[in-house]
Amino acid sequence: MTDLPPRKASFPPVVSADTRLLLLGSLPGEASLRAARYYAHPQNQFWRLTGAVIGDEGLALLDYPARLDRLRAAGVGLWDVVADALRDGSLDGAIRDHRPNDLAALVATLPALRAIGFNGGTAARLGRRMIGAPAGLALVDLPSSSPAFTRPIAEKREKWLHLREFLDPIAGFRRD
Repeated sequence: MTDLPPRKASFPPVVSADTRLLLLGSLPGEASLRAARYYAHPQNQFWRLTGAVIGDEGLALLDYPARLDRLRAAGVGLWDVVADALRDGSLDGAIRDHRPNDLAALVATLPALRAIGFNGGTAARLGRRMIGAPAGLALVDLPSSSPAFTRPIAEKREKWLHLREFLDPIAGFRRD
């Protein structure tokens, strides 16, 4: 008999009716699952990168509920492409037997949504297959905020800052 790795599940989405940018990861890692919060690993650069995108360089220093409030206020939502999967450890390469989150259903509830950003290659590969090519939405592949993706933060930040264009308010904007 083969021992299967544990089945791990994503968190509920963090969105509001004003979400203009949806950031999608793959599946929470061990530190995040233990803490029951998105991007809890202290070396994950997500909060620093997202803070730069929304113009709040102190975002990473706030407590978790305040971080989520700031994201929602800026029009940014969070979720994962994988609902649950078998996985030892935290690496995306170890994800097996995954079940997808219903991204299309979530997108349908977000009338102000302008773009989806995929945090890393696995999120992009799986998420693009799940969501297809929704009309009126930009799909943006981002370098992973994970410490396992060992590119300099300045290089990651440069790519992430392109997301700012989707947060600029547009009077009367509604996706068709």
